[in-house]
Amino acid sequence: MYQPMHAPLALIGRLLMAWLFIPAGFGKIAGYSGSVAYAASAGLPLPEVGVAVGLAIELLGGIMLLVGFMTRPAALLLALFTLVASFFFHAYWSLPADQAMMQQLLFNKNMAIVGGLLAFAAFGPGSWSIDGKRQRL
Repeated sequence: MYQPMHAPLALIGRLLMAWLFIPAGFGKIAGYSGSVAYAASAGLPLPEVGVAVGLAIELLGGIMLLVGFMTRPAALLLALFTLVASFFFHAYWSLPADQAMMQQLLFNKNMAIVGGLLAFAAFGPGSWSIDGKRQRL
């Protein structure tokens, strides 16, 4: 069944998700040592490796999501990355009450992002994407 708003809404959704991940990946490159120090302070094991892997996932996955290339695996990888990162960097349950509210908000926002990414994994990128063009060939 043809849905006239499916393609533009999927494109807008991919653009907005990519808007989160791509700049974050570039930010980790620009401030690599600061990102490593932050990751170490959050208790991430092997913070240099973790930051390098994180920036690769954010950049490559974000670009793949943006253009709609291999969208389903990219969305699944970004969802897993976001889920794991949330437990390291927004562990509101282990903070004093006066610090917990902001971290809980950020954790919950990330869970919503995971949900959106899982929807792209389930339903695909829409027809205005590389994947959509390849399906029509």
